[in-house]
Amino acid sequence: MNKRSQSKLAPVPFAAKQARKVQQQFDFGEENTRWSWTEASVWTDRMLTALENGVQGGKWFSLIDKVYSPANLRSAFKEVARNDGAAGVDHVTIEMFQKGLDQEIDRLSVALKTETYQPQSVRRTWIDKAGSTEKRPLGIPTVRDRTAQNALRHVIEPIFERDFAEHSYGFRPGRGCHDALSRVEQLLDAGYHYVVDADLKGYFDSINHDILMSRIETKIADGRVLHLIRQLLTQEIFEDMATWTPEMGCPQGSVLSPLLSNIYLDPLDHLLQEHGYEMVRYADDFVVLCRTREAAESALALIQTWTTEVKLTLHPVKTQLVNANESGFDFLGYHFERGYRWPRSKSLQKLKDTIRAKTPRSNGHSLSDIIADLNRTLEGWFGYFKHSHGTTFPPLDKWLRMRLRSILRKRQHKRGRGRGSDHQLWPNIFFVRQGLFSLETAYCLLSQPTRW
Repeated sequence: MNKRSQSKLAPVPFAAKQARKVQQQFDFGEENTRWSWTEASVWTDRMLTALENGVQGGKWFSLIDKVYSPANLRSAFKEVARNDGAAGVDHVTIEMFQKGLDQEIDRLSVALKTETYQPQSVRRTWIDKAGSTEKRPLGIPTVRDRTAQNALRHVIEPIFERDFAEHSYGFRPGRGCHDALSRVEQLLDAGYHYVVDADLKGYFDSINHDILMSRIETKIADGRVLHLIRQLLTQEIFEDMATWTPEMGCPQGSVLSPLLSNIYLDPLDHLLQEHGYEMVRYADDFVVLCRTREAAESALALIQTWTTEVKLTLHPVKTQLVNANESGFDFLGYHFERGYRWPRSKSLQKLKDTIRAKTPRSNGHSLSDIIADLNRTLEGWFGYFKHSHGTTFPPLDKWLRMRLRSILRKRQHKRGRGRGSDHQLWPNIFFVRQGLFSLETAYCLLSQPTRW
């Protein structure tokens, strides 16, 4: 960078006040919308100007005072409370923390300011993996630690968000699964039919702390903030009545883990972009779409080299190169094949497992209560999978009505599942009148849902 370009960069506004004018008064044009999600108690007008223009040396100093600001901590707790969640190892619930909020915020602020803050152990539990018999580890920090992490995220996220690649969609402001899926469809429509369907084996548990910290240090030079991040990476894990300290990884369930995982994979995003490859990534789930098999093979080789260098492993079975016009591929719950899309088998299985749990033949609730409970599941599922091919929905509606007829049949002391004359006794219109959400009807009511 030459001296002239350096002179245009703003210094880090370490003395910026912890307040901001009304967002609408901050006129950066498109950037105003771009940064409207940032925490107002942290990102003042002056800091946002520096963020857009760049800072001297490309590194931010003196950020810790923004982290321990009581206003930031209060805002951070509000988000923690909104997201709900269980208590950590200290058994302090969100409601308990909120009752003494003033004192809790003051204590946390002082601890962060005086460098006496020590995060508590993360309670590890195991949750079901969708469509699999495997379990996924989930870390549950204390409410206090979730608040501290969220306050830290408020400060550092915009610094990294500024330069994240366009084709990264996971856990980023104003982006979501449907944006990623829409981009995949656009590329398929444009003739990118050869797909590298990549799977990082145990990604969150494999993140190398030193490599991650070196990437964070390219943009942040506040030693106290870096120390805090390192503390949160090495929080003890409490599991099976014992504690242990992780030497690698970023626990899923941590407020910071989505951002840190994006920071770790960001160089891969830019590497593929520089080589002209079309990548679509959502957290650790990504695909690379190419026009030829040779290009896809080259992209896969490049990914293999990079992942080895950063101590990650591509799953030897789940990582594959496919032709979307032949065998197809799964991405973010959908299956893409031969120009069509529908829920992948695991997504369908998860829905059916959920419905089975709500509709055992011995269900003693009223039919109206059962249907109300089912509707919440069906409406949410359809909201995500409404872009599937129309043939997806009628069989599911039929299967669901069969399960409801089985419940009604048992109440008449009949054995077996709904069949035969049950269709005359409880015809389809009966369930319509009972208010059952119909996936097929909802699909038909959409105006040709060919786009995301």
